Amino acid sequence: MTAVATPRTPGTGTGAAGPASRRGVARTVLRLHRAALLVWGLAVLGLTGWLVWLTEVTADEARAREEACDRAGRDWCDTTFGVFGFTEPVDWIALLTAHLFLAVAAFAGASLIGRELESGTAHLAWTQGVTPARWLTAKLAVPALAVTAGASALVLVFRWAWAANADLLWGTDWTQSHLFAARGPVTVAYGLCALAVGALTALLLRRALPALGVSVAAVWLLALALADHRASLWPAVHRSSATRVLDPPDTSWVLETGALVHGRRVPNVQFWRCEGAVEARRRCLDDLGVTGFYTTYHPESHFWPLQLVETGVVLAVAALAAVAAFRVLRRRTA
Repeated sequence: MTAVATPRTPGTGTGAAGPASRRGVARTVLRLHRAALLVWGLAVLGLTGWLVWLTEVTADEARAREEACDRAGRDWCDTTFGVFGFTEPVDWIALLTAHLFLAVAAFAGASLIGRELESGTAHLAWTQGVTPARWLTAKLAVPALAVTAGASALVLVFRWAWAANADLLWGTDWTQSHLFAARGPVTVAYGLCALAVGALTALLLRRALPALGVSVAAVWLLALALADHRASLWPAVHRSSATRVLDPPDTSWVLETGALVHGRRVPNVQFWRCEGAVEARRRCLDDLGVTGFYTTYHPESHFWPLQLVETGVVLAVAALAAVAAFRVLRRRTA
């Protein structure tokens, strides 16, 4: 009897990379890490629900107390309630939202990649028709979708709560690092970067706990470095005057103020010692060598340029880390 060979349909069979196979790998990732995805979803829902409660319930209570204080003629009671009843919890939500990427880095380094490499389950998957590249693609794609969706939802709800109750947010402004992050896409970018850095670290170290520690430390240092240099990510506004001290707009991020001494910028020069009449003040300033005053600041309109530039930088780091992770995996499985 002569055997008849049946042609293999592209995208089927052992080792094929068809859509059905890719969906199978994605389902496996969902099944293996459903507990982590559930925790992530509960965290997003919890923070979102907290924000909605503060906006729809607590904000009305705060305003009612403000009106009662005004009618009674008392001072500071409205501010005290605003700080402890509304502003403080909003500040905590912003802090948690801005630092969720640390949890993503820990998960990616330890549970997502590191544990499977350490236990050998990744190698088992590679012997069952799943190529290492497809395995890593699914490992990154599924959590990336969850991180993007969850972080985006938190940012949108936080922006809504902030805009609806800006008058109650006493002592906060857009320049504070955690509030800056929680109100823009940079939060999503840090989450994706943490995922890629965690995967790269796990592939390099191949052990769960060391990968966890190094991943968290790496993305935390990146965030600190960018926060320290955030002001330089977009050109600041510079104003100078030969006759008076300049006051930037109230909502500005003031970077530096000072005097022009013999044509040089000297920050924080003590020209306030020169008081009295105009002529006496002028002579005092001349003795100090002051020829003018300057201020450098970011107006609030620079929020989005600063956000988008930092987001681009963080996404570039994420892309580089992802590419490096695939190269490390290919080299070690060749």
